Amino acid sequence: ILTSPSSLHSQATLCLCVNRSVLSCLNSDLSPLFYSQHALLWKTLDIFTIIGDLVNIHKNHLIFTKLFSFTPSFTGFSNRPKSLKILLNPQSHKKEATQVYYEKVEPLLKIAGIKTDVTITEYEGHALSLLKECELQGFDGVVCVGGDGSANEVAHALLLRAQKNAGLETDSILTPAGAQLPLGVIPAGSTNVLAHSLHGVSHVVTATLHIIMGHIQPVDVCTFSTTGKFLRFGFSAMFGFGGRALAVAENHRWMSPNQRMDFAIMKALAKLKPEECEISFLPFNSSQDLEERRAQGYPKSDCNDQWQMIQGQFLNVSIMAIPCQCSVAPRGLAPNTRLNNGSMALITARNTSRPEFIKHLKRYASIKNQFNFPFVDTYTVEEVKVRPRSNSSGPHPEEDHGPCETASGNCFPWNVDGDLMEVASEVHVRVHPRLINLYGRSMEEMNDSKVTCSCL
Repeated sequence: ILTSPSSLHSQATLCLCVNRSVLSCLNSDLSPLFYSQHALLWKTLDIFTIIGDLVNIHKNHLIFTKLFSFTPSFTGFSNRPKSLKILLNPQSHKKEATQVYYEKVEPLLKIAGIKTDVTITEYEGHALSLLKECELQGFDGVVCVGGDGSANEVAHALLLRAQKNAGLETDSILTPAGAQLPLGVIPAGSTNVLAHSLHGVSHVVTATLHIIMGHIQPVDVCTFSTTGKFLRFGFSAMFGFGGRALAVAENHRWMSPNQRMDFAIMKALAKLKPEECEISFLPFNSSQDLEERRAQGYPKSDCNDQWQMIQGQFLNVSIMAIPCQCSVAPRGLAPNTRLNNGSMALITARNTSRPEFIKHLKRYASIKNQFNFPFVDTYTVEEVKVRPRSNSSGPHPEEDHGPCETASGNCFPWNVDGDLMEVASEVHVRVHPRLINLYGRSMEEMNDSKVTCSCL
């Protein structure tokens, strides 16, 4: 049931008639689909063959005059999956993931003829342990139904599995092996950063249709390590304010998710203080830039910029390989970052007054430039090393910073994809281009594509 945004305003009646099972999945979610300007809306017309009459559209709601059957037609979708492993986190957000899957996702997968094997996770880390050992040979992809924590856990698990299958030691790898199966993300959490960054909208049916059609989007992934020890894979990280706020939130998990984060942010702002640290980074050079410099006769050793270093007191340091879009930051925490160009955004906020820092944070929720402050600097990088310079700035027991309050005095909290990571020394972050495939299409690709419809 699809039409273009412009045709809505003229009350056009072009639409697709489908049977009751599709109506039950899509009817409650039409508005985001209608107003989304994705080319996906037009591409989906190719899935179906119209067998009945048209229906009327009135105030963006469909009034069905008849119920019709339809025949799926998947010509041209060579990558579409035929069998999927589903990992469902029933605790995500308001415990709605189970309802989301069985009422909105599963009916569409059945209509598309996709076989599924569903596992409901029972505890944090369950998906990680499951994917380390379970047999995935018979599946074309893995789908996670849950929030950002669940999606990032599954992505981390798939990449760990790829290293094991490739015979690589994670503590010593410079070039990790890519995940062998694509990952689908059905947004059922509170922020859904990964799904929002991928599709431009946090919408269950949009994500499901991308999976059904087998749209594949390669995405960059970061590795986090310290003193020769691998820590984890991830898409984004925050050190300083972002890490401390998450540490507070983790110590108040008895609160609801929204209340917990609001409380944590307020408490972290009330006790706002900078971290004294040294940040080294390797600036990003695209392959095209390198080729041009080599063609101009530069020595190979001079074609890569040298490491640069900044130091001082920082309120927050963000490192992001994806835009990190969500409802509270519609442009993204790193709006100029792309999904797969082999670079990361390094965003530093130096020490300033609390009111000025709050103004900076508020900008993320608006269309104004959140980086237009004298204390904020942005860099496009390939690698980053963050080294705290003073143990005295580490967390103290009386500060109520979550699990850190029982750790050693020089433990520092990091927020990695919404998960708390405690590290006592330097953290080395390196981006690896196109390390995992996600079901979806980038916003740039969909906006640039020229799609025609000849189904009528």
